[in-house]
Amino acid sequence: MGNAVLWRKTAEAGRFAGEVASRCDVVVVGGGYTGLATALFAAEAGLSVQVLEAGEIGAGGSGRNVGLVNAGLWLPPAELEAAAGRAFLDLFADAPGLVFELIEKHQIRCEATREGTLHAAHSAGGLEGLRGRHAAWTARGAPVEMLGAEEMYAAAGCRAFPGGLLDRRAGTVNPLGYARGLAWAATAAGAAISEGVPVTGLRRDGAGWVVSFDGGAAQAGAVVLATNAYSAELRPEVARCFSVIHYQQLATEPLGAAAAHVLPGRQGLWDTGLVMKSLRKDAAGRLVLGTMGRLEGTAEAGASVDWARRVLRKWYPELAEVRFEAAWDGQIAMTPDHLPRILQLDEGLYCPVGYNGRGVTTGTVFGRALAGMLAGGGGALPLPLTGPEAVAFRGLRGKVVDWAAAVTLRL
Repeated sequence: MGNAVLWRKTAEAGRFAGEVASRCDVVVVGGGYTGLATALFAAEAGLSVQVLEAGEIGAGGSGRNVGLVNAGLWLPPAELEAAAGRAFLDLFADAPGLVFELIEKHQIRCEATREGTLHAAHSAGGLEGLRGRHAAWTARGAPVEMLGAEEMYAAAGCRAFPGGLLDRRAGTVNPLGYARGLAWAATAAGAAISEGVPVTGLRRDGAGWVVSFDGGAAQAGAVVLATNAYSAELRPEVARCFSVIHYQQLATEPLGAAAAHVLPGRQGLWDTGLVMKSLRKDAAGRLVLGTMGRLEGTAEAGASVDWARRVLRKWYPELAEVRFEAAWDGQIAMTPDHLPRILQLDEGLYCPVGYNGRGVTTGTVFGRALAGMLAGGGGALPLPLTGPEAVAFRGLRGKVVDWAAAVTLRL
C-alpha cells in the first residue's frame, strides 16, 4: 500500500457524486466529521443541506485520524471546567456516547468498539499526572480506573508503562468508516453530498451567501466552513487562529495470533509523553503505531519506519521484525489554550476550529450544535461565537513540534 492511508482500504466503500443543489438553506464546506454531523442533524431538522467536499469524504483529518473516541478534551477536567464551565465539561465527558449512539442508530459499520481507552504513563511524572486526572474524573462520577504496572501489563501486553488510566466511556472506530457512515446517514436524511467539488469563493448576496466552485455556484442562507486544520486556502484568517501540528501513523501487516497479547481488550492507547505516541489494533489484527511529526519516508524505508521498529523492539521485542504495509500523516489544529473555537466570520458564516487532536468527538458534538442553531431551536452552542484572533508565533509553534518529533524519530 506504500504511503496510502490504511483506512481507505478497510473502511466501508462509499462514493458521493450527487449534483450540486443551486439553492439550499445551508452549504457545508468540507466532508469530515463536523460537516457531515452538521448535515445529518440539519437535514433531520428539516433544512435543505448541500455538502461540498474538495476530494473524497474524509480526505482531510477525519480520514487520517487515529480513531480514538476519547471523553473530555486535551486539558485535565479541572482545568477544562475552570476555562469553559461545567456544562462544557459535562458535554464532552459524554461525547463518546453521542458517537456510539449515532453508530448504533444508523448501523454504521466502522469496527466500533467501546471497551475504553488507555492513557499510559510514559514516566513516573506522567503517572502522577494521571492520578490527578483520575481523582478529578472520579469526583465527577466518571467510570475511570487507575491501573498499576501489572494491570497495564495485562491491558497493553508489555511492560513499557508504570501505570495508566482506563476510561471506560471511550472506545475506537475505523475513523474513515465512521465518516462515510455519517455521510450515508446524512444522505438518507435528505442532505446532498458532492465529492470532488473544491470551493473557490464565498461572497455575501443580500441576506445569504453564494458559494462558488468550478463550473457553478450554490446559494444558501448560511455556510458552515468545516475544514478545521485544512482551512488555509479558502479563508487565510482562519488558519491564523491555530498552529498546525502533524501526526503520523504506521500500520503493520495483519499479525493474527502473534499479536493476540497486544491490547487484548481492543482498547486504544495513547501515552503522556510530550511527543505523544499512540497504539491501537484494527479488526484484522494490524497494529497502528503513531506519533507527532511529519511522516519521513514510506512504510518500507525511512526515518519513520525505523522509529516504529525501535518502539516495537522496546515494547514488544517479539514483533520487532514485522512488516509495515501503510504509512501516512495528517494535520491537527492546535490552539494555545487547547480549547476549540466556533468562529463567526460574518453574518451566516461559521467555522469551528481547533480540535487539538479530538476530532471524532468534537466534530460530532459541534456539528449537532451548529445544526441546532441553524434550525432555530437546538439550544445554546457549547462555546460562544468568536471572531478570528491570530495566534502569536503560530507557524513557529508548529515547526518546533515538527522539529522535536523529527529528533525523536532518530533517538
